[in-house]
Amino acid sequence: MKAFAAILLASALAAACTKAPETPAVNVQTLDQQFISAWNSRNAIQLDTLMADDVHFLQGEAHYQGKSEVSDKWVRATLGTIENLRLNVASSANDDKTAYEGGTYSVDVLPAGPGQPSGVGEGNFVLIWKKNPKGLWKLGYAQLEGLPVRAR
Repeated sequence: MKAFAAILLASALAAACTKAPETPAVNVQTLDQQFISAWNSRNAIQLDTLMADDVHFLQGEAHYQGKSEVSDKWVRATLGTIENLRLNVASSANDDKTAYEGGTYSVDVLPAGPGQPSGVGEGNFVLIWKKNPKGLWKLGYAQLEGLPVRAR
């Protein structure tokens, strides 16, 4: 009985001293920078790979859901109309399964046609990233609330 108690005590002590490996925290700034770089280089394929299958996009009354719809109605519909996306982060946080940044954004709005003025678009943003079952970080939620575009 003493031998069993000694083994049980040794096992308990070993378990208490063994620290589980910590999952490294994701760098949400790096995730957002990947997104910005893909957007500014107009790389729709890379943007698709950054999105979760069940991604949501909200802007005003628009709510697109799922990678296919978000890709078609937001990314591909907007990609050729703006450039030089910039984020000014006001808040960010992360844990081992989610990460977010929120703040303001600005973009250069391209002319609608020949002889038309270019513009500046500004507004608020929230990007929420989540870790998928394979351990990859994917954009799960994007919300933009823009101000009226100002002509240059």
